[in-house]
Amino acid sequence: MFQINENYQKLPGSYLFSTIAKKVSAYQAANPDKSLIRLGIGDVTQPIAPAIIEAMHKAVDEMGHAETFRGYAPDLGYDFLRKAIVENDYQAKGCGISEDEVFVSDGAKSDSANIQEIFGEKNRIAVCDPVYPVYVDSNVMAGRTGTYDAKTETWSDVIYMPCTAENNFVPEFPKETPDLIYLCLPNNPTGTTLTKDQLQEWVDYANKAGAVIIYDAAYEAYISETDVPHSIYECEGAKTCAIELRSFSKNAGFTGVRLGFTVVPKELTCGDVSLNAMWARRHGTKFNGAPYIVQRAGEAVYSEAGKAQLKEQVAYYMKNAKTIKEGLKESGYTVFGGVNAPYIWLKTPNHMSSWDFFDYLLENANVVGTPGSGFGPSGEGYFRLTAFGNYENTVKALERIRAL
Repeated sequence: MFQINENYQKLPGSYLFSTIAKKVSAYQAANPDKSLIRLGIGDVTQPIAPAIIEAMHKAVDEMGHAETFRGYAPDLGYDFLRKAIVENDYQAKGCGISEDEVFVSDGAKSDSANIQEIFGEKNRIAVCDPVYPVYVDSNVMAGRTGTYDAKTETWSDVIYMPCTAENNFVPEFPKETPDLIYLCLPNNPTGTTLTKDQLQEWVDYANKAGAVIIYDAAYEAYISETDVPHSIYECEGAKTCAIELRSFSKNAGFTGVRLGFTVVPKELTCGDVSLNAMWARRHGTKFNGAPYIVQRAGEAVYSEAGKAQLKEQVAYYMKNAKTIKEGLKESGYTVFGGVNAPYIWLKTPNHMSSWDFFDYLLENANVVGTPGSGFGPSGEGYFRLTAFGNYENTVKALERIRAL
C-alpha cells in the first residue's frame, strides 16, 4: 500500500491565513448585514499601473502572431527581464550581481518554500520569532524541524530568535549555531528593519559560522530611511553567504499576476558544490517559467513611467500606514512598524490574547486583522494590521477601532 509524507501530519492546524479566512467567512455567513473592512492579509488593492498594463496588452498581442509568439520561457527567465533586474535593483546600488545569478519565478512565497530543497535534511534552521509562517512550515514538510510542542508552540529542532519590544524587534545572534538563517527585512509582521551596519554584522556572523542567510526582501520598495539597505548584497561578503528573495507583489501590485525572483550568487558554495548550479538544476526540473506576458509586465516595472507610477502607489500605501499608526497612538495603543514597511504591529489592549483581540475587532468593529501569535510564540499579545487597503476604508477602519 502507498505511504504518505508523514511530515505533513506534523503541521498543527491549517495555514494561518486559511484559518483567518474560515473564521471571517463563518462570521459573514452569520452576519450578512455587517460590512467588513479587511486589514489582515497583505493583499494590494490599487490597480496595476498604466505603464505595466500597456506592456501586458502589447505582449498579449504578440502572442497572437506567429512571428512574435512565445512558448516555454528560458529556465532562468527572459534576458530582457533579468537585465532590467540586475541594472536597476543591483548595479544601481553598487551590488555586483550578474544576470546568470537571477532566477525568475512566480513569486517569493513559492521560492521561500522551495529554496530549502537544495539543503540537507540535517541542517538546523534559525528563524525570527515572530516570523512569516511559510519559512517554518516548509521545513516541517521536509522533516527538518523535529517534534512540535503544542504548549510552547515551538519545534524542537528550530532555533528561535525572539524579536520583542525589549530588543526593538531586532534579532540577536542565537546561542546555538544554525546552518540556515531566515531574515525578512523590512520585516513581516513587525514592520521593523535593520540598518546597514546591523545587517553587516549578520553577514559577518554567517560567513564565520559557515551558515547561509535566506534573505526575504519582498518589502524593500517601502524603505524610507537612508541607512536601511535595500539588498543584502550591499553588505561586504554577502555573496558568499546569502540568497536573496524578491517579489513584484507588493512593489508593483502583482499579487494576482505572480512574479518574483531569487538571487543565488556563484560565489556561494558548499565545498566544491555551487548552490547557483543546484538551484538552476532544481529550477529547470520543477518550474517551466513565469509567462512571457507577465515577464514583459515585470520589465515595465523598471521603465521610467513604471517607476514613477509605482512610487505613487507605494506612497499611497505608506500614507495608509501613517494614518493607522498615528491614529492608534493617539488612542493609547503601543504601535510599531509603518515607517519602512506597510505593516502596523500593535500591542493588544488590556492583556488580551492575539486571537481574543481578533474576535473582538471582528465582532465589535467589523475589522479583520492578523493575530500576532499566528506568526510564532513571541507574537502573542500583538496584532498586525496591513496598510494595503484603500484609503477610505483605512480611515473608516481606524474610526471604528478608536470608537471601541
